[in-house]
Amino acid sequence: MALVGESENRENLTEEIPEYDRRKEKMVEILQRRDQERQQGVERRKIAKDVTSVKEEKSNFFTAAFSEEKAEIEALLESCGGSDRTALSARFEEISLKMQRLQKFVNDSMMFLSAYELRQAQDAVQKLQGAVVEKREECLPKKKFAFKSRKKEGAGPKETKLADSPPDKKPNDTIAIEENLCGFSDADSQVLVRREDEITGKDVLLTRLSNCVVKLLGSPNTLHVKNVTNSKVLCGPVSTSVFIDQSVGCTFAFACQQLRTHNTKDATVYLHVTSRAIVEDCTGVSFAPFNWKYEGIEKDFELAGLDRTKNNWNIIDDFNWLASDHSPNWSILAEESRITDWDEILAP
Repeated sequence: MALVGESENRENLTEEIPEYDRRKEKMVEILQRRDQERQQGVERRKIAKDVTSVKEEKSNFFTAAFSEEKAEIEALLESCGGSDRTALSARFEEISLKMQRLQKFVNDSMMFLSAYELRQAQDAVQKLQGAVVEKREECLPKKKFAFKSRKKEGAGPKETKLADSPPDKKPNDTIAIEENLCGFSDADSQVLVRREDEITGKDVLLTRLSNCVVKLLGSPNTLHVKNVTNSKVLCGPVSTSVFIDQSVGCTFAFACQQLRTHNTKDATVYLHVTSRAIVEDCTGVSFAPFNWKYEGIEKDFELAGLDRTKNNWNIIDDFNWLASDHSPNWSILAEESRITDWDEILAP
């Protein structure tokens, strides 16, 4: 009987030893995994610290460089004076180039700037651009040209490349064209056209337009749209920024580096933008990809320096909506509602 008992004990011991080994191996694996996770956590924190340090360094560099460039432009504006129009035109051309470079610097720095820093920089650029416009109007007073729709008896309708007046317009209706700040203002129910040789490389201002169709066939430096209602504005590739303010019930189509939209209601934007578009104090704004075409647009894209493969048309920052969910102030235009035949839409 004793031998039988000893035999059973040896068998039990033999079974317990492998079980002990398995538990030991499992415990070793757990400890090794925890140690590996700890080391990975240390490495992640180190990388995050390094990234934060790099971002802070880049942010400090951006702030210093931006302030320096902005100060140079402001100094140039202060120096604008006198009656030599040739010298003033050259000075404003220099300012325009510096503004373009400053805007590109902001766009290129977006990846490491905080939302607050980006907003501050973009607001500063917009205010500075407004100051440039005001100073240019002050130093180079605009000259107005009147294009009348009066027809001679027996003669066919006379067309101009600047504006086509509908037949129901009165003979004394005119459209004011600004000589130095290219664009259109104070027009109602007109078809307004600017071509490549008139707008390429220039700053374009559209203001106080109602029920108009505007076609800008070229590559301007900037585009400003203010106080425009129930109109269609189509513009070729803009090399820097598009600013929209106080507009209602409009359809827009343009390509640009940056879009800023303020105080705008019930607008549809067909957009190609290489940075992130911004809306502020807006409601009822819908977006779709840019699809307007005209002869020579590919050349204008190259001239503007816009990347056709990079389009953030549906990535919108609403400065009035800080919550993580989607802003109610803008939306994506449904595909079935998008314009596909612009010629039909723009037909008189």
